[in-house]
Amino acid sequence: MKEIKDIIRAFDLAQQQGIKTALATVVHVEGSSYRRPGARMLITEDGKLTGAISGGCLEGDALRKALLAINEGKNKLVTYDTTDDDDAKFGIQLGCNGIVRILFEPIAAGNPHNPIELLKALTSLRQKGVVTTLFNLDNPGYTPPGTCVLHLDGTARSSLHLSDHSKSEIFAGAELALLEESPAIKSYAFDDGSFTVLFDFIRPALSLVILGAGNDAIPLADMAYLLGWQITVIDGRPNYATKQRFPKADKVLVARPEEVVPQLEIDQQTAFVLMSHNYNYDLKMLSLLLPQDDIRYIGMLGPKSKLNRMIAELGAGGTYLSPEDHQKIYGPVGLDIGAETAEEIALSILSEIKTIFSSRVCQHLRDKTTSIHATTHNVATQKEESLAFQNE
Repeated sequence: MKEIKDIIRAFDLAQQQGIKTALATVVHVEGSSYRRPGARMLITEDGKLTGAISGGCLEGDALRKALLAINEGKNKLVTYDTTDDDDAKFGIQLGCNGIVRILFEPIAAGNPHNPIELLKALTSLRQKGVVTTLFNLDNPGYTPPGTCVLHLDGTARSSLHLSDHSKSEIFAGAELALLEESPAIKSYAFDDGSFTVLFDFIRPALSLVILGAGNDAIPLADMAYLLGWQITVIDGRPNYATKQRFPKADKVLVARPEEVVPQLEIDQQTAFVLMSHNYNYDLKMLSLLLPQDDIRYIGMLGPKSKLNRMIAELGAGGTYLSPEDHQKIYGPVGLDIGAETAEEIALSILSEIKTIFSSRVCQHLRDKTTSIHATTHNVATQKEESLAFQNE
């Protein structure tokens, strides 16, 4: 989501300066690739790049292809094939031994359904969505429709010019991707054309709520900002919870525990970290957060004995934790990376949150036997492995 927001900001700036732009999107990959389908990069006619479609190896050639698309005013599908190991002859040094197809789309600023406007509509709401992109693998000379449909929950925005039957089939594919919360690539053969379609499922940015505004919360907020997460810092102490101390936070609130939940928009992309260093504040917050069904992650700073004491006190007061409640609490918070300093602890916490919300099992990449990037097939497998790992 951060990359999309950066692209939107770069586009708006280019528009203010009267500079033409093109959007490059990875739409199809065979073999190994640095970025998965759905990765995007905005390219301006004066050579500025925002986002990434590779590890840096494609960007130079992508600039040339984007300028060609801008000058011709039409979409272009470009294939980069390095499976013969001799990628030096392409002049791009891809080095991944794969076939990557990139769609270049010049952005018509006056079109209310251009790809950037669809991305703007997606980011303006904290909703899951599917961005649909059409292209043709078998006919590279064909001008593809490109990124032309946005599906949100119960609504769709489209500039797709096909028959009603064709559109209904593609819309059904987008709705399925939204329901399954997983990206997909499908091929269609209609009377009015044959297409390969990328259904790119996109979640809202992670929302991190830091309950505690001590000095050790500052690097946590700063590092979450670099990830593009939405950050809220809350504390009961007005001299701690200030915008001056947390300039990169989206919200800084002074609130007692019972005032916190009504001020938040909690969804399944919201993570909480309790680090107020005030036992009673954290205990009260834990009791108020546990009943919230959408919460998947509550991190508790401090030793295991502190959490055990809290659970015992809640039980003594008549609040007994279910297995699901225990599942969402992570205490002590963070991954075991040997963290000592506040910055290292922040890295440990953010890494754990990313692992949980990506449904991954923490392991060395060198030990993986499957693709680094989750596919439609192994997303479910990763979730099952993660649950098994957490229940051990």
